[in-house]
Amino acid sequence: MLRQFELVERVRSYDEGVDEAALNSAYVFAMVKHGSQTRDSGDPYFSHPVEVAGILADMRLDSQSIITGLLHDTVEDTNTTLEEITDKFGPQIAQLVDGVTKLSRLENQAEEGQRTMGNYSKLFLAMSEDLRVLLVKLADRLHNMRTLHHVPREEKRLRIARETMEIYVPMADRIGMQWLKEELEDLAFSHINADARNSILERLRFLRPASNLAKIERHLVRVLRKGGLEARVDGREKKPHAIWRKMQRKNVSFDQLSDIVAFRVVVARVPDCYAALGVIHGVWPMIPDRFKDYISTPKPNGYRSIHTTVQGPEGKRLEIQIRNREMEEVAEYGVAAHWSYTAGEDRASASDGSQYQWVRQLLDSIESTSDPEEFIKNTKLQLFQDRVYCFTPKGELHELPRNATPVDFAYAIHTRIGDTCVGAKINGVPKRLDTILQNGDQVEIMRSRYASPNPLWARFVVTGRAHSRIRRYIRIKERGEYIRLGRAIVQQTCASLRRAADDDLLKKFSEAVGKRTVDDLLEAVGRGEITSERVRRFLTSKRSPSRKRFQSSGKHAVSIDGLTPGMAVHHAECCHPLPGDRIVGIVEAGKGVAIHTIDCDTLQKHENSVEEWLDVSWSPDGAAPEHYVGRIAVDVINQPGALGEITTAIGNQDANITNLKINARTADFFGMLIDLEVHDVHHLTSIIADLRSIAIVTDISRAP
Repeated sequence: MLRQFELVERVRSYDEGVDEAALNSAYVFAMVKHGSQTRDSGDPYFSHPVEVAGILADMRLDSQSIITGLLHDTVEDTNTTLEEITDKFGPQIAQLVDGVTKLSRLENQAEEGQRTMGNYSKLFLAMSEDLRVLLVKLADRLHNMRTLHHVPREEKRLRIARETMEIYVPMADRIGMQWLKEELEDLAFSHINADARNSILERLRFLRPASNLAKIERHLVRVLRKGGLEARVDGREKKPHAIWRKMQRKNVSFDQLSDIVAFRVVVARVPDCYAALGVIHGVWPMIPDRFKDYISTPKPNGYRSIHTTVQGPEGKRLEIQIRNREMEEVAEYGVAAHWSYTAGEDRASASDGSQYQWVRQLLDSIESTSDPEEFIKNTKLQLFQDRVYCFTPKGELHELPRNATPVDFAYAIHTRIGDTCVGAKINGVPKRLDTILQNGDQVEIMRSRYASPNPLWARFVVTGRAHSRIRRYIRIKERGEYIRLGRAIVQQTCASLRRAADDDLLKKFSEAVGKRTVDDLLEAVGRGEITSERVRRFLTSKRSPSRKRFQSSGKHAVSIDGLTPGMAVHHAECCHPLPGDRIVGIVEAGKGVAIHTIDCDTLQKHENSVEEWLDVSWSPDGAAPEHYVGRIAVDVINQPGALGEITTAIGNQDANITNLKINARTADFFGMLIDLEVHDVHHLTSIIADLRSIAIVTDISRAP
């Protein structure tokens, strides 16, 4: 354990203006407060905050961060209050301690299954205001992982290790702290899959003796020196988890891996980086598709380097990273390498860069959801996936998860741009909104002020921000449509009983069924959770006599005009109803109403459940959305050009084919099912009549 004077000396070695009195005071304060508390290892509990402070000093952080490391557990684990810390050490340190404490409480709640959105919001707000909260927590987690083997319960060790791998490793990566990320990852891996890690370590000891590294390092130095460059070369074996992850991703064995060692070439200046690249490529051939220039296009976390892989000595692949000294420091220490040690300097500048935009995006996710589990899912989407880097037409760089689409890109810029997105150009070419973006793509978003999020986007977006916003829109719109449908159902039932569906009646009904508001009642009716039969029983105070068969009068039918297909109402795929068809609704509990044609065979399954039936109608004035899907079955003569004739005739009728399936074929004929976008049943009938007049068509009919 670091002694008091050793900690002060370590901080003074890089910060001559350190407030020694405050550091000494915090050391003594924490030691007294933790008193006789012990850890699972049997060591005094006070050894933990001291080691955390030592890790922060290794990061070369300011004295306020070191003091926070010493005090970070006092509020959580002793009788210390934030007011006491404010009085003794000032409001800024108290704010930092409070932020770290909130994260600790969040971890405890996660263990007990009691996550709350309030704590998430406070946590990420604290991180967005001062990233030192996260740095202290990462140091805290690192020391806990170094001593995790002392925890007696295996279940708890595994939970902490998985949490580290899922939350803290990606966060360390996002702020560019490579060494911290790798150590956390390896420590977690040793508990999650100890056998795999030990096997990889054993193979590394057998196949990669240290002398090989030294030999290649000396060779690289000689090659660069011959090219007129002075450089430091460090060879490092990849960590066991990085090797295991590559084996899993590429589905190869350890023996098939050819690049388990990486070499870092550190030169003095940026031009020397490119000169070194030229020298290395002049001696050894480059492996195609293994070159990355992060100097001209840095990663959003600030990382800059040139990556290349060459066919090196003895035909072995060498993975080489080329950077200058400043880039090396940033690559290792990330945000900590940029931290200001001057007390009077504005520290906010350390966390105002675009590389920390992801913290603010997580705050946006919080605002878009009230479900803690959904937020956790979106946070993982935000943090855990490999990333691609794309540009706006003005050259602004945006970081996205791999497999991101233009919709994800639009939401990454601003939620309003995502909400009003109607199309996209990728590298100047119009593309579909579900197109997968590639590194370096330039993306232009097309917008319309009248547009709104499309529920279908939820099937292909991958960012937490886009998921949250789209699901929020769906929830709001769905609720509105269910309320509208529920009101129509209640009004239909009241009209059939010659009653008025006034506010007083609805309020009484809400109270009777335990709903807080009338809107909650109507939503439940629209969803099918409260049936029209139950509404009828409430109105008559007795059960209505059962009907043997549903009869549609049309007099009090519920209009589905304006309801979005796929939300409160669903057009059944078994019969593909179209405006102009006689229709009936089947209420599906929790899902709304499925619309069927009156002669659909599926209705036979509901003959004994009359309470599920709902009298529905299309728009009273005949207005309808632009397109519905109709299906036709066509048999044609098997001859060249037959399909062209069919599709041309359909196009001439101003219809679009959405799906085509050939379901029967002989030497002379073939049959197919065609799904068409049409306006109504009359439009479909007109298409059928037109196709029937073509000589190659032998049979045509509307298909279920």
